[in-house]
Amino acid sequence: MTFSDYRTALVTGASTGIGAVVVERLARRGLQVHAVARDAGRLAGLAERTGCVPHAVDITDTCALAEAVAGLEIDVLVNNAGVSRQGNILTADERAVDEQVAVNIQAVLHLVRLLMPGMVERDLGHIVNISSIAGVYNFGGNTIYHATKSAVHTLSRQLRVDGFGRRVRITEICPGRVETEIFGRLLGDMEEAKRRYFDGYESLRPEDIADAIEFAVDSPRHVNIGHIEILPAFQVPGGLEFERRAG
Repeated sequence: MTFSDYRTALVTGASTGIGAVVVERLARRGLQVHAVARDAGRLAGLAERTGCVPHAVDITDTCALAEAVAGLEIDVLVNNAGVSRQGNILTADERAVDEQVAVNIQAVLHLVRLLMPGMVERDLGHIVNISSIAGVYNFGGNTIYHATKSAVHTLSRQLRVDGFGRRVRITEICPGRVETEIFGRLLGDMEEAKRRYFDGYESLRPEDIADAIEFAVDSPRHVNIGHIEILPAFQVPGGLEFERRAG
């Protein structure tokens, strides 16, 4: 199933970063794209540039989300929206847990619940979940983010099982560090985030992730690209630490 098999798409976290670039790319490939995000102003600008259909919705509001997608036949769903907070479970507060669970996995589950049955019925569809290397490797900090992205990783595999026998393809895109505003929101200061995370590094760009999604969606109809791990050339995940104690 190449792009010619599909008519519509829905992208979350669409107002900036990876989401905005993916909306532009899918619209350029001829799909009617429904763009979902909270920032109505940015969505309006995106709609003007791309012709997408804007939906200013907080995806953690399940009723509002269900209302926004009611009646839509979506062929390509891109679950891109995500948030992160500093610290591990020892320093996390209630909001850090609830917000990341609500955005990173709860909203993904609800969108799949709402839209995948139609894909199964039509025997046609593609779900793209943006996870993270934090979902498959363990490293210090951001414990809740790790946990939620690990859930997206497992969900992506499970959806292949749930849709068995139907031509509904599932792709997990698992990026390393990408230059997006998530780091600015993490620190509360985009300039500080740029200095700390991007200056002097060859990070991924949103266009790199859009390239991977375009490749997966445009693969022949008998092919399911299940998992793409994409990192900067100079970033290596994982590692091993062993604390030495005497006595």
